[in-house]
Amino acid sequence: MYLLIKPASGACDLGCKYCFYTDEMSCRSEAVRGMMKTETVSRILGKALERCAEHMPPETLSVGFQGGEPLLAGIDFYRFVCDFVEKNNTRGVRVSYFLQTNGTHLDAEFAEFFAAHGFLVGLSVDGPKEYHDRHRVTRDGRSCFNRVMRAAENMRRAGVEFNTLTVVTSASATHAQALYGFFARSGFRYQQYIPCVAPFGAVDKAKLGLDADKYGEFLCRMFDLWYADACRGESSYVYNRDFENWVGILAGRQPEECGMCGVCSAQYLIESDGSVYPCDFYALDAYCLGNLATDSFEDIDRARERIGFIEASRTLPDACRECRWLPLCRNGCRRNRIGGEPSPAVPMDHPGGQNRFCAAYRRFFEYAYPRMRAMADMIARRGGLD
Repeated sequence: MYLLIKPASGACDLGCKYCFYTDEMSCRSEAVRGMMKTETVSRILGKALERCAEHMPPETLSVGFQGGEPLLAGIDFYRFVCDFVEKNNTRGVRVSYFLQTNGTHLDAEFAEFFAAHGFLVGLSVDGPKEYHDRHRVTRDGRSCFNRVMRAAENMRRAGVEFNTLTVVTSASATHAQALYGFFARSGFRYQQYIPCVAPFGAVDKAKLGLDADKYGEFLCRMFDLWYADACRGESSYVYNRDFENWVGILAGRQPEECGMCGVCSAQYLIESDGSVYPCDFYALDAYCLGNLATDSFEDIDRARERIGFIEASRTLPDACRECRWLPLCRNGCRRNRIGGEPSPAVPMDHPGGQNRFCAAYRRFFEYAYPRMRAMADMIARRGGLD
């Protein structure tokens, strides 16, 4: 079971210019829901532990925290969560924690707490200062770069397992080598890059976010750098989530990244008041599935089926069915399918057309496939991915 909890709702101390959740909240009847109460999170976790324990062996419970900025909930909130799970997990459910943060509040105390409780932390950083500060600034326009780098150092000292999350924008897409070099020099060897999501209602979404030509070039240049380091051996190893998943698919493994599965999964995006949505990209009034403060997980699952959320994502355009790269691309994340963007008012009963980055993926796969195939074959001969 996968829970993604927003303990501070969409509250955040930064004013990132591309924030998709700010855009989502502006389309809801109630934007920010306040801080999550301990009574609310205890009900959610209690129900989750009970449901996971019904399976034999018990199902794994993955509990994630996101925002907004989840650290605004304060360290006592996370102490309560971990204490509650420890006291109430009487049937041996395996529980893991992860958290995505902008890093501005991640001090030594937080770092030591995360290390002690095995949190996997994602740190949002868009590259060196000149790229990071272009979009990721405080609400009054000041730089937050140095605070983010201090957060990384705090985690290193405490022994926290963490990775970086980088939003690729139209501005940064042409500077793959500068980004890669910065992360290498900084010792950030576990990396994830996601294309900028355009806001609702945009007439030309490609220009507002990231166009396919630039993104395709970015993927090719970044792959060259990653592949060269991979060939140098373990001492130069860099984990790139996209490339690792694509190579894994070629080696016969299922991708762990949601947008690469070709179909939406049964997720629980939980706002601070307990209301539940099927996905972080669909936290809109029309997609609300219920509230775990009062409803059961079975109620939530029935609501998801009622609006046909997962089933709608299975449909593929004819062009995709005929494409050589469908086994790798799978038409990408539903949120990026042209015509498939969520409506703030009406639950979507259709999956949209081709992914808006279709041309980028075609170009990349044509460019990188021989090397990815060779890596996948080598992995298969060795008996699987490390």
